[in-house]
Amino acid sequence: MPEIRLEHVTKRWGKFYAVDDLDLVIEDNAFVTLLGPSGCGKTTTLRMIAGLETPTSGRITIGDQVVFDSQQGINVPANKRKVGFLFQNYALWPNMTVYDNIAFGLSNIKEPLPTVDFEAKNAARLAEILKDPGQVVKIIEDCRDKKGKIDEKKAYVKLIDAFTISIYTAKKLYNYHLEQGKDVSGEITSLQTKVDAARKAQTLNDRFEVVQNGQVVTQVRKLSKEEIDLSVRRVSRIVKIGMFMDRYPAELSGGQQQRVAIARTLAPEPSVLFMDEPLSNLDAKLRLEMRYELQRLHVETGSTFVYVTHDQMEAMTLATQICLINNGVLQQYDAPLTVYNRPDNLFVADFVGNPSINFVEAKGKQQADGSIALEVFAGRKATFRPSSPLNLEQWFRDRDAHQAAQAEEHRKKAAEKSYVEKGNKDETFRYHIAKVVEEDDSLQEEPVLTNEDLVLGIRPEFLDIVDQGSLEGEIYGAMPTGMESTIKVRVDDFLLTGVIFGSSLFTIGTKVPLSVSGDNILLFDRKSGRHIASGKLEF
Repeated sequence: MPEIRLEHVTKRWGKFYAVDDLDLVIEDNAFVTLLGPSGCGKTTTLRMIAGLETPTSGRITIGDQVVFDSQQGINVPANKRKVGFLFQNYALWPNMTVYDNIAFGLSNIKEPLPTVDFEAKNAARLAEILKDPGQVVKIIEDCRDKKGKIDEKKAYVKLIDAFTISIYTAKKLYNYHLEQGKDVSGEITSLQTKVDAARKAQTLNDRFEVVQNGQVVTQVRKLSKEEIDLSVRRVSRIVKIGMFMDRYPAELSGGQQQRVAIARTLAPEPSVLFMDEPLSNLDAKLRLEMRYELQRLHVETGSTFVYVTHDQMEAMTLATQICLINNGVLQQYDAPLTVYNRPDNLFVADFVGNPSINFVEAKGKQQADGSIALEVFAGRKATFRPSSPLNLEQWFRDRDAHQAAQAEEHRKKAAEKSYVEKGNKDETFRYHIAKVVEEDDSLQEEPVLTNEDLVLGIRPEFLDIVDQGSLEGEIYGAMPTGMESTIKVRVDDFLLTGVIFGSSLFTIGTKVPLSVSGDNILLFDRKSGRHIASGKLEF
């Protein structure tokens, strides 16, 4: 499977930038989820790679082929990119059977393909299977009903799956009626003679492709019925819908329809499989089951999967890499647990995690020992101890230098004639501070921020109720789910969310001692929103 590379890819409509200067490398055999809020540019990115949307500028490479380059005028059409696209709407033909739906795309393929002697190939395969009739008999005998009658349809499917053959070969094999003890030694000899005659007439390789001068002979042709059937049976075996071939979409459940759509997409053997929120139409339980199926499918096919979702739980559980986008701009591209434990900025920390992270505003200065003395909540004192050595002043100098470089780069771009100012401006993410009495942020004046203004990020699982805690809180709300409870705890006029494992019951209004545990408390710069360090928090 190929690597996908996006270089400075931009897509805009007028002054609205759907995707803004995106650089991204999707590695071979990766499962990448494009994650972000609605309207952030996920689907647009996917459609540009697939060829369904034309970028305004940039370069896209799939494997060794440049499929789009704005400077060189390259734009390979979607049907030439050899990618599969699975939409949110399954788009199955209601008047076609499952088999016909899967085969539909295959029947339209017409391209240079190897010349194959299918008659000789099938004869060789039949002869090979007939040499061990006992296995065939066992499969057929397993298909008898309570009355002892053989279910032909079931026998065909089992023979197809057992020997990886087409329905046409399966029917021939069944019609030998080996279960009746017939002697097929003469038939094996006849089939082998046919194969030998074909090999004498022309040079055939192990796959029964015609070879001339050491090269496989190709011709522009459509797929034969044999090839189409083998492909349909192959993908139906992968997604486990072999018994539904004669049904119509209306006769299938939502999950089964989803499997048919996946099989249809896999049938042409695309180099990359794109999926645009394919599970959003399913109920919660079925969606969970299909996540496991997609994981298994990714491993079995060895394909590169690119998956669009706004559900961070799907992204965390499915992906090998998460590409988190906001307002058309890439925020972070990392492994799921890295995105969760080491978010690059406030937006990433807030978007990933359920329940959401707790943000606590703080004023702080670094001490001689490297720790940072903080003032949080209503004047409470706390100490943040970074997990690794941190020079906060140097960090601020690096931040300012980075922002100055970005401003200079923007100035140079703005001087170009082709430049269009971005209408949907990028702003530092406005995090939410949960309070007992909520304030309307729109009515608040923008504060004047200094380097002392910081933000703490505390994941709910790090808030503990202990026997003796350095922080006292009051239970404000509790939602037990069995193995855990999600609680809201009031500290001064602020509310913190915690996840307490176990089946304890909590009474609203109860005073509880609290502790913030773990060495993965996050410290952010309030001015830029960027992550500064991770460490411990002591009250």
